[in-house]
Amino acid sequence: MRGGDGLDRTGTRSVKWLNAGVEQDPGRIPLGVADMDLPGFPALFAALRERLGHPALGYSRVDPAARERVARWYGRRHGAAVDPDWVVLLPFGPRTAVRVVLDAAAAGPAPRGPLLTPTPEYGGFAAVAGAAGRTVREIPLDRTGGTYRLPVEEFAAACRRQPGAVVALSSPHNPTGRVWEADELHALAAAAAGGDGVLISDEVHCEIVHPGHRHVTAVRAAGEFAASTVVVHSVGKAFNVSGLADAFLLVPDPDLRRRVVATLEGFGFFEGGRLLGALAQEIALEHGEPWLRSLTAGLTDRRDLIVTRLADAVPGAVACVPEASFLLWLDGAAFGGARPEGLAPDAGIREVLLAACGVELTDGAAFGAAGRGWARLNFALPAPALAEAAERIARFAEKAPGRRSAGR
Repeated sequence: MRGGDGLDRTGTRSVKWLNAGVEQDPGRIPLGVADMDLPGFPALFAALRERLGHPALGYSRVDPAARERVARWYGRRHGAAVDPDWVVLLPFGPRTAVRVVLDAAAAGPAPRGPLLTPTPEYGGFAAVAGAAGRTVREIPLDRTGGTYRLPVEEFAAACRRQPGAVVALSSPHNPTGRVWEADELHALAAAAAGGDGVLISDEVHCEIVHPGHRHVTAVRAAGEFAASTVVVHSVGKAFNVSGLADAFLLVPDPDLRRRVVATLEGFGFFEGGRLLGALAQEIALEHGEPWLRSLTAGLTDRRDLIVTRLADAVPGAVACVPEASFLLWLDGAAFGGARPEGLAPDAGIREVLLAACGVELTDGAAFGAAGRGWARLNFALPAPALAEAAERIARFAEKAPGRRSAGR
């Protein structure tokens, strides 16, 4: 593909492109790792270039206005009242932020309970929970009526049985693109609070919500249980600067917040160690909203393109139409049993499509037990390249023996 009609990431050490093997085979189209093959916010990159023009990149202090800037963004964009004191600025990415919250929670009076997470779900939760010495329990999402719902009663029962449990989920949901309702999030916060635990809501995809839907941040949805709720956020996904490894937390409870800061300091981190990330966050939150609206409109068009083509060619493959972000969840069983020559009989749909079409997706097994046999497709790339990927997948599926028929 070599960038198609858009962003060429050759030679940038892009994980997405390296995973797909694009530099060895330029005909491949990478639709895996969740970052965009689209240009980010121009004003943000201009500000970074200007700052890099200075011949020194030394230690920096936190901008005194940074917390107020985050609070204003939440009020303006998400209709949520956020106290600037809740904001903890981080010199690393969201995945490490989750680990810090787990360690800070374990330093409190509650016992070290398990990590409870939906399945399918972003695999980073399980990975860092294991490193933090917590067991992981996956609770399958309820899929009825063509969409996914949170099984809040199961989470509540698990929190009652295992005090100190941490409930962790992505909101909006990765991999399905579901926008959770406020009452679902409120019930999860209540469940965590009832078991002396914490709800961690990873909201890195919340700035790209498609028309007809609205993201409710967990600290607002939690209501009276906000003290048991932590939000993890970053401008990385929406503004295509995830490589800067910058994030922030919303931690309403002052005791937990003190433990979070103590944990950071114990690892040798400090808020001022985020020079370029802080600048990216400032430009994004001060000036990025009009650009985000344009980005979301373009991504919604791309969503419709890929959903329409695959729904026609591969009935049953599209589990649900995404309501946010740039991710599409596909059921590999809908493609039937076709395997390119030389591919193992048990190869997943990722390997099948990569070998047959030169299109690389993320294997669903990365999202837990309920993801086995599924795959996640990232549609944030130039429209011509996405259309080509859709056609390749459709042509393969239409020839595949044993695939689901339209009436199934």
